[in-house]
Amino acid sequence: MALRAAGRQSLVDTVVGELRAQLAAGEWPVGERIPTEHALAEQLQVGRNTVREAVRVLVHAGMLRSRQGEGTFVVATADPGEIVRGVQRADVRDVLELRIALEAEGARLAALRHQPADLERMRAALAAQAAFRDSQGRPTHGQYELYAEHDIEFHIAVVDAAHNAALSATYAWFSSSVRDALVASLHDHHMPRIHETDHHDLVDAIATGDPQTAERAARALLAKPKRAVEALLGTGDGESAQPGDAGLPGEAGSAAGSPSGG
Repeated sequence: MALRAAGRQSLVDTVVGELRAQLAAGEWPVGERIPTEHALAEQLQVGRNTVREAVRVLVHAGMLRSRQGEGTFVVATADPGEIVRGVQRADVRDVLELRIALEAEGARLAALRHQPADLERMRAALAAQAAFRDSQGRPTHGQYELYAEHDIEFHIAVVDAAHNAALSATYAWFSSSVRDALVASLHDHHMPRIHETDHHDLVDAIATGDPQTAERAARALLAKPKRAVEALLGTGDGESAQPGDAGLPGEAGSAAGSPSGG
C-alpha cells in the first residue's frame, strides 16, 4: 500500500497516522514486536528513514518501545495524546461531568485516607481564597485569576487527600481546564456562584471519615453549575434547574468553556 503526503501533512505524519490506525485496529497486540523498518518501508512504499522517524514519534507518544538489539514492541494501542485531545474537544457538559466524577471519588477516598495535614491544606487554601471575596462574599471584581488559583488549590488538596497517585496525576492535568473554566464562569453573570460554606461543608464531610457523606458533599458543591449548564444547553438528566440557579443568556455560547462554579 503506497502512501503519499496529503496537503501540508508531511510523509512522516502520514506514516504515523497509518501506524497509529493499525495499532488501534489490533494489527499488533500489546507486547508484540512490530515488523522491521525494512518490512514496514516495503509495506507502505516509503523510505526507511521515514519509517524510522514515524516510529520515533510513536515511541515518544508512549505507544511503542524500542529495545536495543531486540526491535520495537507495542506498549499501547491507544495514543495517550489523542485521549487528552479528546477531552479538550469535549463539550462543556461532558467536561463538567468528568470533573464531578473525579472530585466525588477523590472526596470519597479522602474521607477514608486523609491525614490531619490534608485538612489543614484544604482550610489554608480556603483562607487564602477568602482574601479575594468582597464584603458580600462574592469574588472580588478584577481579582478573578487569583481567586481561581486558590479555588483550584483547594480542589487539588481534596483529590490529593485520597492518596491515590493515579487520581492525583489525572486531576493535576485536568485542573488547568477547570481553572480556565472557573475564570470564564466568574465573568459570566448567568452562571451560579458557589457559596463559601459549600467548600467548608466539603472539608467537614471529609473530616467525618464517612465516604458517603464526603461524596455527597462533593456532588452537592457542583450541583448548581451542573444544572445551570444543562439549562443553558436545553438538556437535563431528570434534574430541573432550580429558581435562581441560572438565567438563560442572550447567546448560547456565553456558557461555553464555563463548566465550573468553584
